[in-house]
Amino acid sequence: MAESLNGKVAAVTGAASGIGLSMTKDLLAAGATVVMVDRDEAGLTKLAGELGDKAIVQVTDLLNAESCNAMVPEILEKAGHIDILLCNAGSYIGGDLVDTTPEAIDRMVGLNVNAVIKNVHAVAPHMSERGVGDIIVTCSIAGHSAIHVEPVYSASKWAITSFVQTMRRQLMENGVRVGQVSPGPVISALLSDWEPERLQRMKDAGALMETQEVSDAVMFMLTRPRNVTIRDMIVLPSNFDI
Repeated sequence: MAESLNGKVAAVTGAASGIGLSMTKDLLAAGATVVMVDRDEAGLTKLAGELGDKAIVQVTDLLNAESCNAMVPEILEKAGHIDILLCNAGSYIGGDLVDTTPEAIDRMVGLNVNAVIKNVHAVAPHMSERGVGDIIVTCSIAGHSAIHVEPVYSASKWAITSFVQTMRRQLMENGVRVGQVSPGPVISALLSDWEPERLQRMKDAGALMETQEVSDAVMFMLTRPRNVTIRDMIVLPSNFDI
């Protein structure tokens, strides 16, 4: 029997746009209260006004250590508990390694890896004490295949694949399900760094997905019976060849 999300409290990082916003809308439609986490305060406030009372604003800069550490305590103060944590915020660097900068590398590893680990570290005791919870991390097909045009991005997602699967084993006996969704290329702001010719070629070939298609996969994962964990949902465009 499918798991109901009605009445649950979900926290979604990177909720002001892209995949995070699609997840937020789907969770709200399923009856959940959603704490929308993002650093874009104006964007969050506007969206919460449009989405209704069950959308709660949580302004957090995941690259700021103090702000990141305060995220879970502040959510608990606002919402009382957390049933679902969707670690979705991330950034992207494409191209040759020599063409990026140390600052960009620090930012990517900080957001794609360090912030996820810290968020899970903060919420795991809360979920374990309650004996129930779901943690899903937005990973990437780049966390499964060494994509030569994405050395920094692929490295960050391989790290997260390892982290998610070790945490799945650590928390499963506490009633906490941990998994990841691993999409191929998605039409979102993360692709703004792609070379224009490559982006157009992929669009023309039908090798890109919409954010809604990733959210659909996450909703499927969350609604499985409690005795079922989907450890990794790989979602690819039908014409994506890797």
